[in-house]
Amino acid sequence: MSDNPSRREFVAWAAALASTAACTRNDEQLEENEIATPLTDISATDAVMAMRLGDLAAEDYAKALLQRCREAEYLNAFQTLNPDRVLNDAREADRRRRSGEIPGPLHGLPVPIKDSVNVAGYPTTGGTRALRNYVPTEDAELVRRLRAAGAIVLGKTSVHELSWGWTSNNLAFGAVRNPYNPDRIPGGSSGGTAAAIAARMAPLGVAEDTQGSIRVPAALCGLYGFRPTQNRYPNQGVVPITPLFDQVGPHARHARDLALFDHVVTGEAVVDSPVSLSGLRLGVDRSYFFESLDNGVARLTEAALGQLADAGVEIVEADVPDLQRLIDLTTATVQLYHVRPMLMRFLEEFETGVSFDDVMAEMSDDIRASFSEFVLPDGSGSPSEADFVAARDTHLPALRRTMSDYFATNELDAMIFPATRVPATPIGQDLEVTVNGRVVPFEPVISGNISPGSTAGIPGLVVPTALDGNGLPICLELDGPAGSDREMLAIGLALERLLEPIPPPPIRA
Repeated sequence: MSDNPSRREFVAWAAALASTAACTRNDEQLEENEIATPLTDISATDAVMAMRLGDLAAEDYAKALLQRCREAEYLNAFQTLNPDRVLNDAREADRRRRSGEIPGPLHGLPVPIKDSVNVAGYPTTGGTRALRNYVPTEDAELVRRLRAAGAIVLGKTSVHELSWGWTSNNLAFGAVRNPYNPDRIPGGSSGGTAAAIAARMAPLGVAEDTQGSIRVPAALCGLYGFRPTQNRYPNQGVVPITPLFDQVGPHARHARDLALFDHVVTGEAVVDSPVSLSGLRLGVDRSYFFESLDNGVARLTEAALGQLADAGVEIVEADVPDLQRLIDLTTATVQLYHVRPMLMRFLEEFETGVSFDDVMAEMSDDIRASFSEFVLPDGSGSPSEADFVAARDTHLPALRRTMSDYFATNELDAMIFPATRVPATPIGQDLEVTVNGRVVPFEPVISGNISPGSTAGIPGLVVPTALDGNGLPICLELDGPAGSDREMLAIGLALERLLEPIPPPPIRA
């Protein structure tokens, strides 16, 4: 994609984006209601269209979002936020449009960026103290593409320290809070981006996922989240865990905004037509993904599956063979072995002026304890090189073949399951939680269902379903065959039309 699109490209973008917005609206939605919608509630697609046509000034839109950021500051969604810089960039977007420059597909859109992704002129802390003064001079490639399309950086969002967890309970810079209940976690590690999007601070944001860090926060905050096929989006300039699993991707409140993000980053045409649900085949593996479900999650999942079946979806009951064993042999081993050398390489390559020893010295106690036991070469739980080689060269290919065969053998378009086995849990309960009156380990119920997709490198789409009896979001995840990203986005468009949107969270101004 060129930085200065032609008028023909602009017309194509406008037509495609208008079609994408229209395809998810019900006919009975009246123009008067759309006009009455607060600026903070509109989709990225609609906001960009209004700004590009001159119906909405980028500066006015930025002011509305920044006001919401101030109102919801208690969520601790942002690690770094510079309102003056955002407003200056918005004014420049307005000036360039008035001068006759053809606006891009993200013209004037403020986009929050996870604080593990390099943005020139903003600190990249990775949520850890040793990097608090590291300010990269160049954008990560993903950010470069977003800016080339006209996006404005709306600050850097808070993360679980070094992306090493699913809670965003960061002991260095403070816990991120769930907009639906500030005493609950937003999920991690991209909890800040998820909290910001759910709380209407922005409609579209950048997250990153190694083992669920896009999908867990999306699920716990009631968002659409998309982890693409491994390496569909560029991962350079991101604080790493392992290149085998690390993958950037978006959070949004609307499926059509995921399609917009995918278009901008890949340069491919916008996915603007929902798939037909009649005859769509979705696999359900109850032996793995439905284990130890919270009662509310189970009830709302079954209700959603029933709604899909009523719409013509074929629900195919079929288990993935040997899945738990293959996950046990691959997922943790690869990450535990890779994180130290990959982090050392990042620190040197991007001239942070910080060593791995410096990072260890300033780590919070919880992360240092985990690294000492599982990551350092002399740690009691650290994998050997032989363990890693076996995971990388034997077990990981076997897992990926197994997943590929599962889709092919059962003639599935995708598989569907609860994204997490529990709703958002209380902040501070990082080791054990109560599920249906029983105290159980935290890790399996929060990460078990998202691990196969990221380990296999296949696309995963989180879809909001409903609020449970405590007002907490419950979401489904759909995983598809590798390379089926556009088909998955089309499924998202169809489900957005079928399922009722969940209510927004209360914001304590």
